Amino acid sequence: MSLKSFFRFVEIQTKLASVIPFSLGTVYALYRYNSFKLHNFIIMCISLLAFDMATTAINNYIDYKKAQETSGYNYLNKNAMLKHNIKESTALAIIFTLLIIAMLLGVLLTINTNIIVLFIGVISFLVGIFYTFGPIPISRMPLGEIFSGVFMGFVIMFLSIYIHIYDQNIVALIYKNHMINVSINVLEIFYIFLISLPTMSGIANIMLANNICDIEEDIINKRYTLPYYLGKKRALTLFRILYYIGYIDIIILLVLRIAPITTLLALLTLIPVNKNIRIFHEKQIKSETFVLSVKNFVLMNMPQILLTGVMIVIR
Repeated sequence: MSLKSFFRFVEIQTKLASVIPFSLGTVYALYRYNSFKLHNFIIMCISLLAFDMATTAINNYIDYKKAQETSGYNYLNKNAMLKHNIKESTALAIIFTLLIIAMLLGVLLTINTNIIVLFIGVISFLVGIFYTFGPIPISRMPLGEIFSGVFMGFVIMFLSIYIHIYDQNIVALIYKNHMINVSINVLEIFYIFLISLPTMSGIANIMLANNICDIEEDIINKRYTLPYYLGKKRALTLFRILYYIGYIDIIILLVLRIAPITTLLALLTLIPVNKNIRIFHEKQIKSETFVLSVKNFVLMNMPQILLTGVMIVIR
């Protein structure tokens, strides 16, 4: 199996959806809490990428096994297992290897931090698996956008912050005298939620754009996603609204002084994002316009990472 086939199987180009929230959380930990632990950063980065690749590989494997329509819709070019002639045994070996790497590093990260990381990690692991696996995977229901947005946009960012500030009692779980006490700094969690909104909306829109482009094929393959229930017109309206929510959130972050003043420049990206929204509204073709949702995600969030980083250096 070539490296190209492996990258196609795990869809390496889609890993921005996890790397960007991870990176934004890291610079936020540095900016707001002035804390950075390199060993935890490296461990989580590798674990996150391994698990993200594993879930994508599971999705491709399940689609390969369950697809009821393999002619038309350019299916041979869309599924890496068919296009690159990847054996089932090879696919399963890749999946289990990536999952083992992710789990072992997750345990190591827990040892370096605390039980909260393990608790959130286990929940994320289960959601990631059942997102593409099981009798009715989450990705085949109208919940894919919600789960992908929340877990990849918010949970990844929260963990990428928490691994640096786990000793600051933002979230703590204490077992004493046969009692379990959980304490949560609600205000700080709310701030992290606000910081994560642009990534949440951007990731949800990547999933939404994918489902809009695939709506006819998904119905044939019995995948009843959100656009099936909303209809294409309403789904496209939601696609636009989610981006605007992200930009309104950036303004709120500036007003509350949660984000640095340099983030104001990120609002300029609304111009190219709007242009991409209009193009996608005119034509929803997977091979031509789906990539616009990925570009918009990068346009919305990468400047925040860079501009926050600039402020950290200046300060």
